[in-house]
Amino acid sequence: MATLSTSAWVLHELGLAAGFGGPLFGRLALHRAVKDIHSEDERGKVLAEAWQRYNVVNAISLGTAALTWFLGRALISGRSIDEETRNLVRLKDVLLGATVATSVVNMVSGREMSEQAPDLAVPVRSGDAPSPRTPAKAAGLQRVLNVMGPLNIVLTAGVIGVTTILAMKSGRSAKWSLVSRLLP
Repeated sequence: MATLSTSAWVLHELGLAAGFGGPLFGRLALHRAVKDIHSEDERGKVLAEAWQRYNVVNAISLGTAALTWFLGRALISGRSIDEETRNLVRLKDVLLGATVATSVVNMVSGREMSEQAPDLAVPVRSGDAPSPRTPAKAAGLQRVLNVMGPLNIVLTAGVIGVTTILAMKSGRSAKWSLVSRLLP
């Protein structure tokens, strides 16, 4: 059981890391870097192809993080932990659910946006800004992504933070340490 739990914890942490790092890189680096591409159509195509490739990694990563958490979570009862820890576990449930939901919205919106032009080449000023030539529906989807993308990053950071607090609590409580071995 300890090997399975350790493996689940490692997969959980790697999933959260990839689910946080990829979107953060995209928002802070990729979206700005495409401004150096002269053609607005080519900018859109590069962004769409990059995000579609990473969305596979993101889906697997956050899916693994959610699966390991909720499977481990099903193995414990609320009676085996104190009220503060129970509240942290519930908070992680909500944050992780919201992280997965915003990830799905981002993936679907990004794909739909890229389909608004042939060859994924939706003209854009940058990863965050439409150009005057951006089709109206694509510009609207880009606005959705400009809200949901950063929200997803914040939610994922919240999951990582609560996970860290729970891990630290397990080191201070013998009872929680035993229970937490079932959780990633």
